[in-house]
Amino acid sequence: MIELADPLFLLLLPLPLLAARILPGGKARGAVLAVPDRIGKGLLSGAGEATPVLLQKKLVLLLAWALLVCALAGPRQLAPVSALKVSGRDLAITIDLSGSMVRDDFYLNGEQITRLQAVQSVGADFVRRRAGDRVALIVFGSEAYYAAPFSFDTEAIARRIEEATIGISGRATNISDALGLALKRLEQSEAASRVVILLSDGISNAGSTNPRGVARLAADLGVRVHTIALGPRDLSDSEPGEPGVVDAATLRAISELSGGTSFRVRTTDELQEVTEALDRLEATDSDGLAAEVFREFWVYPAALGGLLLLWVAWREQG
Repeated sequence: MIELADPLFLLLLPLPLLAARILPGGKARGAVLAVPDRIGKGLLSGAGEATPVLLQKKLVLLLAWALLVCALAGPRQLAPVSALKVSGRDLAITIDLSGSMVRDDFYLNGEQITRLQAVQSVGADFVRRRAGDRVALIVFGSEAYYAAPFSFDTEAIARRIEEATIGISGRATNISDALGLALKRLEQSEAASRVVILLSDGISNAGSTNPRGVARLAADLGVRVHTIALGPRDLSDSEPGEPGVVDAATLRAISELSGGTSFRVRTTDELQEVTEALDRLEATDSDGLAAEVFREFWVYPAALGGLLLLWVAWREQG
């Protein structure tokens, strides 16, 4: 159904007729133009014939005026659409970019890939499914920093994951600082649900804080921490000094202390299953907010009115 955004503009429709009635007409004071007798007789002889042309011109001008007023009134049609669903959750995704993430002991579609490539492929898809969450990305190695602040733009966060590079944050593994940085931002959050997803493939060997102590702080703040221990080999069953092993026990303790869930991932398929499990744990279904979008039609009467005015001007010149 067509409606008007500003119907009061229609009060301007009778303005030309009122002006013609109220405003005094001009009075000629003497000759305003001297022409030869021959031309003057020709003008006088065609005066009667010009009356229909003048009437047509007035009608066209009145129609153009009416169209322009209608354009000002803003004809439009309501097209209700679903707005972005808002879950009321702040989700901080924390990814390990230490040197061990370069190991190529994962497979995707039959091809050997690095741990980081597996995380980028699966993690980016996971983030794109988080519409309604406010998502942030934290990366860490020796140091931790925000790669992307909290945002509803999940596509932008997913691209940041796909562009992540090993070594930009150092090559050690500082789980404590990464989790602490996430908690520092979430502490100021007013979201109903605050969650951290922490992925690491190594042993926390940097930073001055114990990861378990930071996990207790998360519990005090009401922040759930889900952890993902990534890598084929585990610290608990590896040889002393064996490189590229993950400390699954510490990551499990972090999640248990904070009320989250711990996952152990050895393959790309298992990583995919974990993201699906996280979708179930942190569901984004909600009614959302209603949005009203209008399809505007003012351009059509405005364009037609403008064309009529151009036609009148062209006739005057002719």
